Amino acid sequence: MGKTINFFRGSVTLDITAPFPERVLNLCAQRGILFWGVAWLEGGVLRLTVPRRQAAALRRLAEDIGGRAEEQGRRGLPDFLLKFKRRYALWVGLALSVLAVTVLSQFVLVVEVTGNERITTAELRTALARYGVGVGAFGLTLDTAKAEQQMLVELKELSWIGINLYGIRAKVQVRERTAPPEVVDRTVTGDIVAEAPGVITDLSVYMGDRKCAEGQPVAEGDVLISGSVLLEGPLYSEQDVGWMEVRAQGVIEADTWRTLSAAIPLTAQVKRCTGETEWRLFAEVLGRRVDFFGNSGIYAEQYDKISETWTAALPDGTALPLTVGRQILRAYTLEEVSVDVEQADAMVRDQLLRRLEGLLGEDGTVLSTEYTSVVGEDVLTVTLRAACHEEIGRFVPYETNK
Repeated sequence: MGKTINFFRGSVTLDITAPFPERVLNLCAQRGILFWGVAWLEGGVLRLTVPRRQAAALRRLAEDIGGRAEEQGRRGLPDFLLKFKRRYALWVGLALSVLAVTVLSQFVLVVEVTGNERITTAELRTALARYGVGVGAFGLTLDTAKAEQQMLVELKELSWIGINLYGIRAKVQVRERTAPPEVVDRTVTGDIVAEAPGVITDLSVYMGDRKCAEGQPVAEGDVLISGSVLLEGPLYSEQDVGWMEVRAQGVIEADTWRTLSAAIPLTAQVKRCTGETEWRLFAEVLGRRVDFFGNSGIYAEQYDKISETWTAALPDGTALPLTVGRQILRAYTLEEVSVDVEQADAMVRDQLLRRLEGLLGEDGTVLSTEYTSVVGEDVLTVTLRAACHEEIGRFVPYETNK
């Protein structure tokens, strides 16, 4: 505890040379001068430490008895701060820092959104900014309850939203509405037809009249489940009741064969940098960008933009709305070169396979693939033939639906 007190009030260590140095200790006790760290040095010199504010009194005491006091060192906070007495830039920076902490802490600098799945974070932040909950908002005048009500009115996908302010952070928690199941309009009648040719492997009919069987090959457009159902008459009756139109429903899985083709030119234009470069500095504060143009002189129509940015962040990694960056512009010209056939062929094959997987969807499976590549005068043509397993049923409504 004593060390802490001495640090804040400061202390001075003095060497006292006098005819009778022991008298100094008696006089210090009589005059109320605190001292500690007493040490006897060679030549009858007395070293002791006193509080900073009593150092002058100890010097006068030493002079009164015909001696002198030489200062050996100072310690404590007051003397540490005095070192910066003439460093005005430091004091200005300290004042600005204190001002920034006291003023900026009243503004929202970080908006955190949690709980969203279907609604994107960018969409929520944009809507929040329209109702005042955004970077740069003044927290003391922010009406979070009103913003919550307006958000629920605007975004029908939300069932609940909570906005809480924690200093410079605005934490937004949302809950999305449970999506209702898709309702099938049974008043719209029609057939289920084959979307692709194949061989039926599994057929489940929920509504309608079956028009094919497992193991049967079908062509694209063939009716698999008909929406026109014949109502048979009673037992032993020779006359049927008639026809009824329904919405055909069912699942038809089949082994199919898909053929896809794509072509790519054997020449391409590539960029060649001319060596002409321009850079520009910019800063973004609270979402507002300020440009500081650097060297200039690029007048070319074709150039690349490369941005290098630095964003301020809190110790936990949360980004703050302060970004400093540099934008580099590099001029280039286009030059026509020949394409590597092997690399082009691999790229087209990969694109065809991804396109096929997109056609099949999540439930479809690619069983086998076969590629054919043909190099022409100017283009490379790649054809993909694949054996697949997929659901091929597609509902086609009748034209007479009302």
